[in-house]
Amino acid sequence: MKFLLDMPVSPTLADVLGRFGHEGVHVYSIGKGTASDHELFDLARRESRIIITSDLDFSRLLFLSASEGPGIILFRGGNYSDQEMRQLLERVLKQVSTPVLERSICVVDKKRVRITQLPLRKNPEA
Repeated sequence: MKFLLDMPVSPTLADVLGRFGHEGVHVYSIGKGTASDHELFDLARRESRIIITSDLDFSRLLFLSASEGPGIILFRGGNYSDQEMRQLLERVLKQVSTPVLERSICVVDKKRVRITQLPLRKNPEA
């Protein structure tokens, strides 16, 4: 599977992905360090990449698009060191299958991993 690492996350996550047999590129390394979230969202969708980020805007873009992807791994709950991010990503990759990651938002914090399947839909009762 292919992943797109957003600016707020450590580029060293690509090493973790590689150990699990995946490909990861950091947006800075491909000249997209100043690209808008919308541009990165479209890039991830075109290249079938799961976005790894701590930016809530990607969840909003998914909701507005009502699409089934790209999947997102979203780090929440504070600022993490590079080592903490690597450990959390390893936990996700061990616990969640690739097909689930491709079609969900996976919210990760120090205590748990939560999965919300895509597409996101408005609450009909709201």
